[in-house]
Amino acid sequence: MEKMDFERELNRRRDHVNEVIRSYLPAEEGFQKTLFEAVNYSMLAGGKRLRPLMIECTYEMFGGQGRLAEPFMAGMEMIHTHSLIHDDLPAMDNDEYRRGMKTTHIMYGEAIAILAGDALLSSGYAAAASAFSMSGSLEDTRGDREKRAVCCGAETGLRIARALRILALKSGMDGMIGGQSCDVEYDGRALSEGQLDFIYRYKTGALIEASLMIGAILAGAPEEDVAKLEAIGTDVGVAFQIRDDILDQVSTTGELGKPVGSDEKNHKTTYVTLHGLKEAERQVELLSGRAIDSFDTLSAQHPFLRELLKQLIKRTK
Repeated sequence: MEKMDFERELNRRRDHVNEVIRSYLPAEEGFQKTLFEAVNYSMLAGGKRLRPLMIECTYEMFGGQGRLAEPFMAGMEMIHTHSLIHDDLPAMDNDEYRRGMKTTHIMYGEAIAILAGDALLSSGYAAAASAFSMSGSLEDTRGDREKRAVCCGAETGLRIARALRILALKSGMDGMIGGQSCDVEYDGRALSEGQLDFIYRYKTGALIEASLMIGAILAGAPEEDVAKLEAIGTDVGVAFQIRDDILDQVSTTGELGKPVGSDEKNHKTTYVTLHGLKEAERQVELLSGRAIDSFDTLSAQHPFLRELLKQLIKRTK
């Protein structure tokens, strides 16, 4: 895919993802107005939208029709944003900027930031579960969810249930939160390579694995392909995090949209501190190459998603 065509398609798809996300966000009114403002501020502060894009692409890739993937796209981004809000808190990384904007706890205070993260975590599952009662109209996602007509058959219902289970497992204590707990527990202490691999696979890789798997599951992809997508997600997630380590060393705050040098400031063990920049770059190439080779063996193909996986690993911000 030509670079210009890829960028045009990426912008088009990202606009669609943002439209879907906005349809699931709360109105900023009522006694919890400040909480709603903090939630919306965090959700609309930009971002690559990689995970919902992956859900949409694998859903299309295996013949998915209609808007069944959209509740999971919104839910995944909510859960991911929850993790960013909490990751930036003073008790964790204590960062002041995210995506070029002040972090949620700087804007709204630590207590509201914690609650905004909690709200997004639970709302993410609620959004995804609304797939059970979709009418197929985007307008219905803005209305009274309790009044939507149940329209999914038994097979589709089983796919939604399986996708929900993957979302819960990969975001919970056996996934993203489990990886984050290890990261927090050993903060400022030397890590073994095994511990670091665990953190990278679970804290970063788990939601990427889930995103690739969920779209395929909703579309009824073969089990062999779902298993391959999980392994691809692992390699992409670890490579993505190693690239993050590299950028923390070589990028600028202006380009990255968040503070650089925070790993050193927080005395964090990273792949770069263990092996150096050259070996880190080599490992990114190895993992990304293996992921693309595996992608090319899937029973269906999606040129845009293939290029997206390549680009995000090689990103400069």
